[in-house]
Amino acid sequence: MNVETSLKEAMTSIEGSVGAALVDYTSGMALGTLGGSKDLDLTVAAAGNTDVIRAKTRTMEMLGLKEDIEDVLITLGNQYHLIRLLKGRGGNGLFLYIVLDKAKSNLAMARHQLKRIEADLEL
Repeated sequence: MNVETSLKEAMTSIEGSVGAALVDYTSGMALGTLGGSKDLDLTVAAAGNTDVIRAKTRTMEMLGLKEDIEDVLITLGNQYHLIRLLKGRGGNGLFLYIVLDKAKSNLAMARHQLKRIEADLEL
């Protein structure tokens, strides 16, 4: 799947999806976005979540942790923000970002689906 197809797959196969993006966290730029709303600017969210990933990466380095980050979850009152770092096949430095309506989503299934979408994504 290419970027556009992957984002469409995330929005249609993950129940409760509000918006999705593929983000380059070295630059903070969204390589593709789909969905969102007047209250959810995915371009701004992509840039902001880049800072989250950079901070966590620095913290892990300071702690001497040698593991990779699989995903990061931010839980809000009405939403889940799920960030999945991509591995291999040109995915280094990229993450998939999805915003879910908390009342309409299943977090475990969303994580499973993002992992599957990552595996099928061709960059």
